[in-house]
Amino acid sequence: MTATLHCFAQSGNAYKAALMLELCGQDWTPVFVDFFNGEARSPDYAALNEMAEVPTYTEGDLRLTQSGVILDYLAAKHRRYGPETEAERREILRWTLWDNHKLTANLATGRFMQLFLPEKHRNPDVISFLMGRAKAAMAVLEQRLADSDWIVAGRPTTADLSCIGYMYFLEEIDVDIAKTPHIARWRDRIAALPGWKHPYELMPGHPLPGKET
Repeated sequence: MTATLHCFAQSGNAYKAALMLELCGQDWTPVFVDFFNGEARSPDYAALNEMAEVPTYTEGDLRLTQSGVILDYLAAKHRRYGPETEAERREILRWTLWDNHKLTANLATGRFMQLFLPEKHRNPDVISFLMGRAKAAMAVLEQRLADSDWIVAGRPTTADLSCIGYMYFLEEIDVDIAKTPHIARWRDRIAALPGWKHPYELMPGHPLPGKET
């Protein structure tokens, strides 16, 4: 049964699910969502995902949205990167919720406003506020990784795959990862996992028209 992931290359949230699929060795097909031209808000996509968000995962009659839910499902399906105890399950959930609320929420929005909004709509004060909160969240993660290679349980879990979502985009927004050396080494450890690919290699839609590199 072929799985599909509705995604686009610039989405760190979609990357979380796409990377999990690759690391688990699952066959899947990326379905490009033309997010920057409004496809996620189209009636057809709304029929697939009422939240008008990316990613959306399908597998036969199964349809899942929200990256944390997709990660949880795939961990149970493949028996990889998931919890081994109830305490680990709660800890993975704790860091996944924190990521969505504190780390990804601010980092993704700040990046979007810097890179993808028309320049006339960019508000430097709002961007500064968001990036300040993102860097504060990164400081929390940096401290967590000071004494451990991984966020939970001394091995890679979906907590790591959730928090890594936007970390391979940092150079685009002039976030100096050298200032968070534990995060830098953790990012490299994830990149060394068999099956790892950069988001721009893994998902369709890069580069954007007019932003060719």
